[in-house]
Amino acid sequence: MDSSALPTNVDVTEDVALRLLEGVAAAARSRGVRLAACVVDRGGNLVAARRADGAQWGGMGLAVDKAFTAAAFGAPTARWADTSVPGGPDWGLGGALAGRVVAIAGGVPLYADGELIGGLGVSGAPSSVDDACARESVQALGLGVEP
Repeated sequence: MDSSALPTNVDVTEDVALRLLEGVAAAARSRGVRLAACVVDRGGNLVAARRADGAQWGGMGLAVDKAFTAAAFGAPTARWADTSVPGGPDWGLGGALAGRVVAIAGGVPLYADGELIGGLGVSGAPSSVDDACARESVQALGLGVEP
């Protein structure tokens, strides 16, 4: 087979993941909150994680699932906050993929040059703050949350 026909997708690197986590930590400090954050590759596999001293114990598990969801669907987790409520068009989404799908703001996909490379999940404050810290970190590195 001609190798030019094979996919050449790139996953988020460890260096970029660590820089994203530092960006989240800086954004959290500026807001006076303590957060857990993680970065996953396109397949939802953990690349790097960080939990601030005093952050909620359950924050890391939720951050991982937010990052997983963002990478799995290539969209911010906030997209389903209103539609996944009982009776909504996406009701039951939280049970998808072995219950790992999260419809709470704070998970963003990572795009480089229009290509999905992974996901970033942040948890530990109100979800709007989690989301703002994630987006601020992504933007600071020149990455995108939309293709």
